[in-house]
Amino acid sequence: MKVRNSLRSLKQRHRDCRVVRRKGRIYVINKTQRRFKARQG
Repeated sequence: MKVRNSLRSLKQRHRDCRVVRRKGRIYVINKTQRRFKARQG
């Protein structure tokens, strides 16, 4: 899990990456390649 100020570049790392809001934080998750995870805030 990477913690970044901006998730814009991390969203383009894989075509299955999704941006999700949970508990006031913004996450990038990926169901197929689970190593592509990131969080903002």
